[in-house]
Amino acid sequence: MKRSMTFFLSLICATAMMAAPVAMAAETETETAVTEMVSEAETETGSETETEAEGVLEDGTYTAEFDTDSSMFHVNEANEGKGVLTVKDGEMTIHISLSGKGFLNLFMGTSEDAKKDGAELLEPTTDTVTYKDGTSEEVYGFDIPVPAIDEEFTVAAIGKKGKWYDHKVSVKNPVKEDGAEKKTVADLNLEDGDYTTEVTLEGGSGRATVDSPAAITIKDGKATATIVWSSPNYDYMLVDGEKYEPVNTEGNSTFEIPVDGFDYPMEVVGDTVAMSEPHEIEYTLQFDSSTMEKAE
Repeated sequence: MKRSMTFFLSLICATAMMAAPVAMAAETETETAVTEMVSEAETETGSETETEAEGVLEDGTYTAEFDTDSSMFHVNEANEGKGVLTVKDGEMTIHISLSGKGFLNLFMGTSEDAKKDGAELLEPTTDTVTYKDGTSEEVYGFDIPVPAIDEEFTVAAIGKKGKWYDHKVSVKNPVKEDGAEKKTVADLNLEDGDYTTEVTLEGGSGRATVDSPAAITIKDGKATATIVWSSPNYDYMLVDGEKYEPVNTEGNSTFEIPVDGFDYPMEVVGDTVAMSEPHEIEYTLQFDSSTMEKAE
C-alpha cells in the first residue's frame, strides 16, 4: 500500500513538471503573438503616416491630370487632359480649360445643392487654347478647389439650357513645374532710383497687354512698378491679397504695384468691368532684370 502511494505521488509530480513547460510555452507563444500584433499595428500606422506625409504637396505650381466621367465635360484636347495645379498654404486649386463655352458655372458638390439659395458658384474665365495645327480658340476655364489628390469628388456643372449635371472628377499625377528663380532687389544690388525694364503679361484671354518697358522705382530697397494696361476698364488690381486702385482718371488703367522679384512670373489679379459684370482675372507679370536700365 505504501509502495502504491509512493508511486502515485511520483506520477502526480511528474505530470505537474511536464505541464509546467507546456503552460510556459503556451504563455510564451501568446506573448509573442501579442508582440507581433502590436508590431504590425505600429508598422501599419507608421506606413499610413508616411503615406500621408508623401501625399502632402509643397507650395508651388504643378501640371496635373484632370479626369472626368463625361465625354462632354472634360479638359480641352489642346491641353491633353491636364490642368495647372496651384498649392498655396496647403490649399490646392486646379485651373482647367474646357472644350468650349457650353458650361456656364460649376459648383463644388451635387446638382441638388447647387440649386439651393446661397449656393456659391464657380465663375468661368475666358481662356485661349492653341491646337496642334496652330489655330486658336476661346473657351471657358475654371479654378476648381481640390480636396485631395487621387480621390474622386463631385462637381456639378450647368449648361446653356439651365440644367445641372453631376460629374465625378479627380486630380492625379501632379508634376512640379521648374519655376524660374526669383531675383530680389538685394540679389540684383539695385540702388534707389528710377529704372525701366521689359515686362511680360500672361493669362486671361490673351487679348490684354501692358506697356513695356515699365517704369520701376526703387526706394528703401523695395521696387514699385507702374503698370499701364491696354484698356481703361480695369478698376483695381490685387497683389499678394492687397488691393490697388488706379492712379489715373483718364486714359488706360494705370497702377503702381509692388514688385517682390524679377525674372519669375509674379501672380496678380486684374478686375475688369468691360463685360456685363465685373470679373477678376488672374495674370502673371514677369519683369526681365537683364533689360533694366536707369531712367533718363
